[in-house]
Amino acid sequence: MKKKLKKLLGPKNIFLELEAQTKSGIIEEMIERLADNGLIEDRLGALKAVVEREEKMSTGMNNGVAIPHGKTDCVSKLIVAVALKTCGIDFGSTDGMPSTIFIMTISPASRSGPHIQFLAEVSKVLRDSASRERLLAAKNTNDIITVFS
Repeated sequence: MKKKLKKLLGPKNIFLELEAQTKSGIIEEMIERLADNGLIEDRLGALKAVVEREEKMSTGMNNGVAIPHGKTDCVSKLIVAVALKTCGIDFGSTDGMPSTIFIMTISPASRSGPHIQFLAEVSKVLRDSASRERLLAAKNTNDIITVFS
């Protein structure tokens, strides 16, 4: 699976420093960047799917990690993004800490396997505090890909 993880990540879906200052801004910026890089055609459909999921329950986890995600048939395959915001923002995390590492998935509504496998692999990396520190210290996309591979 590590090879698949590495295959899913690249310069078009890794964002070293987000500019947004709010939870909704982070989601919007990640969707916009994915669309600008040609990975999403229907930005509004993708945004709607992620926002609706976020409204049900926050995807802010522990240790500065947030995993905003959505399912929609406006994508035909799993789309992922990894983004950083080193100063952190309130994402409604379960531990009350600001989120600094954002893992977004947008997957077809008709398929459940790929995004679950991706999140399982990513979660293994993010559980390790040293890996989270290496992500936040990343200087380029290759640094991030190295942490996940």
